[in-house]
Amino acid sequence: MVFKPQKTKFQLLVIQNFKSLSQWAVNPWRRYSLALTVILTGYFFGSSLGMISAVVELIDPVGAFLAVFFIEVLIQFRRRLLSDKRKKILVLLIDSLRIGLFYGFFTESLKLL
Repeated sequence: MVFKPQKTKFQLLVIQNFKSLSQWAVNPWRRYSLALTVILTGYFFGSSLGMISAVVELIDPVGAFLAVFFIEVLIQFRRRLLSDKRKKILVLLIDSLRIGLFYGFFTESLKLL
């Protein structure tokens, strides 16, 4: 038996915000600027995680596990959203975040060599 989540005020507000964001991002330049912002945010988090795990050498395996786990969760979330054509903006944001994270991890790994 599958339970449907309750329609709380917070959940309705989040859905409304995503709808308004999707309507705002209909313009291609706005969509590209949003994607670039998410790429740079992903790069910031990717390079920060790499820098933190390099300073504290004890948590290198934990940091690598968390990075791989988070990216795999994003991939699974993306697969679920691909079938719904109305959520194209979320797929774009997830892809942009993954690209930024990969780029941040890659540049930090080059600094550590």
